[in-house]
Amino acid sequence: MIKIFVTGGTFDKDYDEKNGKLFFKKTHMNEILALGRSRVDVDIKTLMMIDSLDMKDKDRDFIVENCKKTKAQKIIITHGTDTMTKTANILGRENYAKTIVITGAMIPYKFGTSDGLFNIASALAYVQTLSHGVYIAMNGRVFEFDKVLKNKETGIFEEIKKD
Repeated sequence: MIKIFVTGGTFDKDYDEKNGKLFFKKTHMNEILALGRSRVDVDIKTLMMIDSLDMKDKDRDFIVENCKKTKAQKIIITHGTDTMTKTANILGRENYAKTIVITGAMIPYKFGTSDGLFNIASALAYVQTLSHGVYIAMNGRVFEFDKVLKNKETGIFEEIKKD
């Protein structure tokens, strides 16, 4: 069984056509998995519904606490892309005997052109095949938690080359 922790981020934003603003209502994860015809055994738990730019240390502590407490050895965390590397680094220092994959979306799922469906599908595949550790999965690529950054100009996650 794979535990999916939802934290919000662009992935789960809805669009209010009247005022042109994005907002959170509830996670779209069940709908996304049904659309993708997923047959993977998952347990979804919403931890919070916030933009990652609004995420505080107490929110990250709550994510860490839930990763520690769950009996699941395979965990996916949906997260806003702006600070997912920060959360990944905090989780990576914990040295869990678990496989944790963090993913997100650059475009809200409800827009219809979102990369979220592809990213969650990739995360599901990666969490089942990678060894224990913390990873970020975006745009068909997977990165170790401490070897990735989000290029703010291109909006693409890139590997950090370490010597």
